[in-house]
Formats: sequence, C-alpha cells, structure tokens
Amino acid sequence: MMPPLCCLLFPTLALAVPAIAQQPITTEVQATGLNTPVFAATPPGDSSARLFVITHWGRIRIIENGVLLATPFLDISAIRTWSGEDGIHCFAFHPDYASNLRLFVTYTDLNGDWVLAEYLRDPNDPNLADPNSGRILLLIPHPSPIHYSGWMEFGNDGYLYIGVGDGADQGDPLNHSQRGDVLLGKLLRLDVDNPSPGLEYGIPATNPFVNDPAVRDEIWALGLRNPWRCDYDEATGDIWIGDVGFNTWEEVDYLPAGTAGANLGWRMMEGNHCYDPPANCNPNGTHVLPVYEWQHGGVPFRCSVTGGKVYRGGAMADMHGRFFFADYCSGEVWSARWDGQQLAGFTDHTPELAATLGTSPDIVGFGTDADGEIYILTAADGGVHKVVPAGLRLAAGPLAAGGAAAVSLTGGTPAASVALLYSLAGLGATDLPRVGVTLGIAQPALAAASTADALGAAVFAGTVPAVLQNRTLWFQAVQRDLKSNIAVAIVR
Repeated sequence: MMPPLCCLLFPTLALAVPAIAQQPITTEVQATGLNTPVFAATPPGDSSARLFVITHWGRIRIIENGVLLATPFLDISAIRTWSGEDGIHCFAFHPDYASNLRLFVTYTDLNGDWVLAEYLRDPNDPNLADPNSGRILLLIPHPSPIHYSGWMEFGNDGYLYIGVGDGADQGDPLNHSQRGDVLLGKLLRLDVDNPSPGLEYGIPATNPFVNDPAVRDEIWALGLRNPWRCDYDEATGDIWIGDVGFNTWEEVDYLPAGTAGANLGWRMMEGNHCYDPPANCNPNGTHVLPVYEWQHGGVPFRCSVTGGKVYRGGAMADMHGRFFFADYCSGEVWSARWDGQQLAGFTDHTPELAATLGTSPDIVGFGTDADGEIYILTAADGGVHKVVPAGLRLAAGPLAAGGAAAVSLTGGTPAASVALLYSLAGLGATDLPRVGVTLGIAQPALAAASTADALGAAVFAGTVPAVLQNRTLWFQAVQRDLKSNIAVAIVR
C-alpha cells in the first residue's frame, strides 16, 4: 500500500508559504427526539462504537453503531428534579472503568440540592448500570434552582475535576463564588479512590488551599458563575471553561496545565469588566481573565455560552487542539486554538453547519467518542450531531504493522482518478500545481491510486509495511481541484 518515501505523486512538489487551509466541516445526525441531551462520552478504552448520552430528564442513553438503544443505560429520573436548570447534569467514567465498573453522576435531588453520586455498571451487561448501586459522595445545599453546572472529568492525575455553579439568583448576592467557605461557584478536585476521614472522597494533598483554613480543601479554582460545559484536554492537561455570564458578557476561560488556585473573577468581574464593585475590581491583576468574551444581543441574538470540547480525533488532523464552543441563543459555533499566549486561528463554523443543524438549534452541550470525534447536542430537536469533514471525505481505520489496511473515500468526482497520499512528517502546506490544490501534509508520498466509482467513492486496500510500526501516518486524498480531510492514525 505504501511505497518508499521517494515515490512521490508529483516530482515537482514544493513546500508553500501559505498556512494550511482548513477543511470544511458538516454534521451527521446520530439521534433525535431525546429529552434534552446535554453531554456525551465513551468509557476509556471502549472500542465498541458506543456513545453514552445524558439527557437532562435523568437518563443516560446509548447510541451504538448509529442506533439509539431502547433501554437506558441508567435511569435515575425518579430521584431527581427537573424544572429548567434542575436535572441530571453530567457523568464521568472512572479511568479504570473496564475493571472496576465505576461511573459518577451529578444531578439535582428532590430537594433541589446538588449531588455527586457513584454508580456501578451491571457486571453481566455492558449496556446497563445498576440504578440501586447509587452512593452519594458529595451533597451541596443549593439555595436557588439555577446555576448548578455539574460538569466533571477525570484528569491525567487520576483526580476528578468538577465545576459547580454559584447557585444564586441575579448577581450572586451572597458572594458564593468568592467565598472560600462554600463550594458553590468553584472548580473542585477530588480523589474518589482514597477517601479522607469523615468524607466519601479524598482531598489531594496538592490541592492549592489545603493549608488555608479560610478556604475549603476541595477547591481547585474559584470565581465561577455557571461553568456550563468545560473540557480537560488529556493531550495537554489544560482546562477550558465556558462560564455563563449575567447581564452582559459571556466568557471562555483557559487554565494551562497545573494552574492551581486561580480566581476567575466572578462576581467582582463579568468577563473582562467590573461588576461588583463597578470599578477597581481587579486592582492587583490577581484575577485570571477570560481568553474570549462576547456581548449579549446583536443579530443573531447572543445570550449564553455553551462550553465545548477540544478536538483530538483522527478524522480531521488539521483541527487538533481546537476548542469548539457555541452560543445557546444564536446557534453560532466557533473554534480556536491556544498558541501559548492567546487564542489563535479563530474560526466561525456557523455558516457551514447551518445546513444540517438549522438556524436555531439551541446548542446545549458537546461530547466526544472513543476516537476523539466531536458531537454537538441540540435541544431544539433533541439531537446528537457528529461533526464530520465535508466534501471529499477520507476515513482510515485502525492500522497494524504488516497487516491489511483499507482506506475509504466518499464525496468525490465520479469516474475520476483519485490518489491517496501519506506523510510521516505531519502537517504542512504543500502545493500540487498539476492538481490545483495545496495539501495540508508535509513531504507527501503516494500510497495508492484508484478511480472513483459512479457515486464518487473509492477504497484503497493494501498492506502496511512492518517498518512503520509505532509511527504516525497522516493521509490525504486528492482529485483534480479537490482535496480531502487529513486523517491521522498510529500504526500498531
């Protein structure tokens, strides 16, 4: 399938100065009609093509191979409230879920209080959790039926990171977010494997406030209002936070790996702006300011951030490191990377996604599957929508050294020649003047050539050379004036 690197498709290949043009994207519907899907994930190491989706009404559903299973994985609708922001908010699989069967759920109980609970999967059925196995680890009294957040995710350190809203009406009148004696309006970090005395969870010794009697030991960061959807980027250890604003400003916050004890400003600040007090709210520059903000109003009308996910999938290598996020009211979807100092490559995906998501999708969440591909969750249709490349689309399956490989292509020009190229050098702008495109991979070599069928599809089959074991391959296909997405895979 892959000849020596010297065998290039065109002998006149030349590296180009222009930046890599980003491949267009679209979405494909995985399911609709769910009762407000707000989060999606897969268990670590899961290879069964399953996507677990949480619905705000108290259930976790499974989509397997594109089919929504009839029986919920977990149904706790009888022990939670649902009225607006109440409900079930998030779930997280333990890093050792495959062996210990433990998962964690945040929800609002019948008293309206915030709950973190542990559940166990049925040992005899991978598609069922035991609803009677629930064990409450943490309960936070909640004074108001809004601002629960409840996002959570395990970090590379094995600890569980959890976002908790300020639980307050209007402008956080009791100043929960800045007070160290309450867990509301905070980012927490808990050890769910080694409970501390008197607790159902442990306090990591490296939490930033363990030696401060004025601040609860569980707290990792403070000054949050309603962190509705965040992401712990496993590739970097960075944390992205979409924190819902109050009257005027929505914000995206970024905490580089290892950032502990940060104060993100609320209620003293809303975004980059003073709120309470109305002036001199950050005199010493101690607050971590958002990396992006936008104002309410406008056309389309903007009102509320839906924080998202960092893309780490294999289908769109040029998207790696992009944080996807949205505005609930306007339906706009954006992405950007962190370049070490600021957001870079900001992209508005709204126009290209409108054809499949619609103009008023009510985006309430994001999710990722086992392959790192991103999903957009919409309330308008109760939908789960997978973000996929648009146009000429390349899909590379698992690759094994010395084994058979098949790379498929769709969306091409029917009955026209098509070439599959690969690179061991990664991304890079490479002009192909004879084809009329600029590739997004560096030092490309010809892997295979074929002719698209009457539907514009092709399959490239061959054998992966044994010498490529443990190497990373970047693939891109070309036809005249067309190029595909960049698929990336590691040869095992």
